[in-house]
Amino acid sequence: MLGADEVAAAVGTDPATGLTSDEAARRLAADGPNELRSKPPVPLWRKIVSQFQDPLIYLLLVAIVISLGAWIAEGATGAPVDAIVITAVVLLNAVLGFVQENKAEDAVAALQSMTAASSTVLRHGELRSVPSSQLVRGDVLVLSEGDAVGADARLLSATQLRIAEASLTGESEAVTKDPAPLPGPAPLGDRRNMVFKGTAVAQGVGRAVITSTGMDTEMGSIAEMLDATEEDPSPLQREIAGVSKLLGITVVAIAVVVMVVTALVNQVSSVSDLVTVLLLGVSLAVAAVPEGLPAILSVVLAIGVQKMARRNAVVKKLHSVETLGSASVIASDKTGTLTRNEMTIERVLTASGEVDLTGVGYRPDGEALVDGQPLAGSRHADGPLATEVRLALAGGALANNAQLTERDGEWEIQGDPTEAAFLVAARKLPPAHAETERFERRAEVPFTSERKMMSALEEKTSDGNLVLMVKGAPDVLLDRCTRVQVGDDVVPLDEERRTRALADVEELSEQAFRTLGVAYRPSEEMAALTGSGAGTGPGSDGDGAAGGDGAAGGAGSGAPLLDESAERDLVYVGVVGIIDPPRAEAAAAVAEAHRAGVRVMMITGDHPTTAARIAADLGIVEPGARAVSGTDLDRLDAAGLREVTRESSVYARVAPEHKLRIVDALQADGHVVAMTGDGVNDAPALKSADIGVAMGITGTEVTKEASKMILGDDNFATIVAAVRQGRVIFDNIKKFLRYLLSSNMGEVFTVFFGVVLAGVIGLAGASGEAVVVPLLATQILWINLVTDSGPALAMGVDPEIDDVMARRPRKLTDRIIDRHMWTGILSIGLVMAAATLLTIDIFLPGGLVDGDDSLEVARTAGFTTLVIAQLFNAFNSRSETSSAFHRLFVNKWLWGAVALAFVLQIAIVEVPFLQTAFGTASMDLAHWAVSFAMASVVLWFDELRKLVWRARHRGEVA
Repeated sequence: MLGADEVAAAVGTDPATGLTSDEAARRLAADGPNELRSKPPVPLWRKIVSQFQDPLIYLLLVAIVISLGAWIAEGATGAPVDAIVITAVVLLNAVLGFVQENKAEDAVAALQSMTAASSTVLRHGELRSVPSSQLVRGDVLVLSEGDAVGADARLLSATQLRIAEASLTGESEAVTKDPAPLPGPAPLGDRRNMVFKGTAVAQGVGRAVITSTGMDTEMGSIAEMLDATEEDPSPLQREIAGVSKLLGITVVAIAVVVMVVTALVNQVSSVSDLVTVLLLGVSLAVAAVPEGLPAILSVVLAIGVQKMARRNAVVKKLHSVETLGSASVIASDKTGTLTRNEMTIERVLTASGEVDLTGVGYRPDGEALVDGQPLAGSRHADGPLATEVRLALAGGALANNAQLTERDGEWEIQGDPTEAAFLVAARKLPPAHAETERFERRAEVPFTSERKMMSALEEKTSDGNLVLMVKGAPDVLLDRCTRVQVGDDVVPLDEERRTRALADVEELSEQAFRTLGVAYRPSEEMAALTGSGAGTGPGSDGDGAAGGDGAAGGAGSGAPLLDESAERDLVYVGVVGIIDPPRAEAAAAVAEAHRAGVRVMMITGDHPTTAARIAADLGIVEPGARAVSGTDLDRLDAAGLREVTRESSVYARVAPEHKLRIVDALQADGHVVAMTGDGVNDAPALKSADIGVAMGITGTEVTKEASKMILGDDNFATIVAAVRQGRVIFDNIKKFLRYLLSSNMGEVFTVFFGVVLAGVIGLAGASGEAVVVPLLATQILWINLVTDSGPALAMGVDPEIDDVMARRPRKLTDRIIDRHMWTGILSIGLVMAAATLLTIDIFLPGGLVDGDDSLEVARTAGFTTLVIAQLFNAFNSRSETSSAFHRLFVNKWLWGAVALAFVLQIAIVEVPFLQTAFGTASMDLAHWAVSFAMASVVLWFDELRKLVWRARHRGEVA
């Protein structure tokens, strides 16, 4: 409300010369850099400690203590192998997690360094370019087209200054600025005499004195909102915590039961026998806990991060990769995310009809179509419609201060995107573009928000004729028109024609187009007004359209005077429909998301009609669907908002607090929400969402800080690709969980039932040992080392076996290990144990099947059967419902891991010093054949189980 000079005096600066360098340095030291507050860096020791703060790690640490206690009780002879191996796994997991999270942080830091901005300021009366972080209160900012506004500032002067504030307010149309004092307090979007940090200059020039820097800016106030927004753990983190708790209880129960049963069955009385039982309990604990799970989980997620990086996405936290795969809603901003952020003229309506223009964006590829057929070469090519469209596009390109240039094969604009749309459209109609080359700007009456129009006086270079070209809001323009262009003729604009022209405007508006009208004043009339040479009007010789590709406005030496009085008795040419077109790849991505059962929502600050039209074009909603406005949301309580979010997928004219409420309502309804955005106004919702996705090119610093993933290409399709990758990763996590748990259950059941049924299968009395067990502790440890590591890790990188986008997202209430999966795990474990114990029985004297081998040979055969059965189980576990033979050879890493494990098992059985270490004995070919055949029962049993399941659920999505 204060005048510009009063504001400058209040901050202690001279608008003519700016601050001195010394004073700027003093203020920088006093106020700090012009940066948003970020969280302090996490110390190295905290990063390392955080790698051990996981329930599974706690279980493994307990296992280490138990193992060391047993080793000490036994006399501390030799090396504590169990404790050493588990410790190595824990350390390996910590190193993997630490390295990968640091790599992600480095990638984010590199991306942020690419977006560092600079600003032009006035110091000592001279223009200087300084890093935006060094701007201080009282600096005089010098703004020009294309500049990023480095701090909040009060305008001192402005010439045709328009600011793109979409990153702050969500409004995609540039805002006209005026240094005049405001009559009273105004909301952020209506503070016309202020410019704000994080916005950009779309057009014009200006100077402004900085009033706020850093966290005191409007961007900083939004950043403050983030501090009150709590982050929730990812679905995977919650599920793994639950599995870890379950495993902890299971481990204790199983170990205690087995030790008690073993002691009772074998009538243990000596200390040595008690230590043996304790070792058996520890071995079972190691078998029951998949100690490779944390390391494998980190590796799988890290590989997911690397794959996302190759797809132009930087994932800041490993668990965020999986979270995207669980997303049931993607709530996206519109401008620049679902749309190209490139205004495009798609339709031109004139007195003789309408023309559609193909092509989108700033690349001038496309053509004019009439009824779906090219205008050129049609019956309209030399008719009235072609003439009118040529004049409309040429006139809009004439009354224009934007620039369109090609650089390295890419088309770029400077200036207002709406004006640039005329330059692109004129190039799509060669006659229109040719006319723009024949004129030069002599004077202009600039656009203002009050006038809602702009005029340019153009001179034909060949004969000096002057033509006034005007563009602006159609209703305002029509009020100044008395005639209308019909082909080469100019006829009176009677009431019927005026009504039709207004109807054309209404038709475009209903289709969510922004509309601009084009008119002109003939050269002979302009000659009379300006005293220049006379000529003919454009209707007869085509000289009524002019201008180069956005030549700079303003009069040259000796230019005729021009003011608003010339903007009367105009000839109306037509109206154009302009829209920020959807990204072509976004439509396909939305369709793919819908196929996957993922709901796509648009949340924008743009006009409801525009939002609904774009959403319909992308397939987010059906045509005719209504957008819910921020005003509508204000009237809703929490319950009402949840009801609306269940039905509506398009939200327009929303404020940052509305986005937060929408995200919270969706999460309260059980959804996993992914929020995409690029502007500062998106940041609080990005942090509150299960996963926030920021744009790397157009995204602001505060948005990237709040997000969990940053897109390097700002491509919505990359989001859906990340959803697919997240689902593949989650499937792979389930694969190795299924494999590890079913295999480990096989070990547990083998030992438990081997002790309980020792007399039945011939184990009891097979040797002089006081405690006879089907597997030795070292053998159990070997099985875990060989089969739980390589094959499980290989399944973690398994390619997509089934179409993961053909199923609905998993619900938050769905367990990683559900009832169906537990049934498979337990049944496979029982079959594995039965095959192992029956193999031992086959070769031992007595039991169900009478054999004649020693306990060492029989135990070795059972041990080998269990190892091979677990290798077969690796192929079973690749899918819960599909055959193990489906895409059998696509994972070369799995085949390599299985082959290596089998070779190592042969070595354990046949190499003498390994026989001593692991209590094995050599086997002949017949023993190997029996072990192999018995192990294969696991494969055939699971194939039958899957076949029955598929038959019962035929037609359902897996």
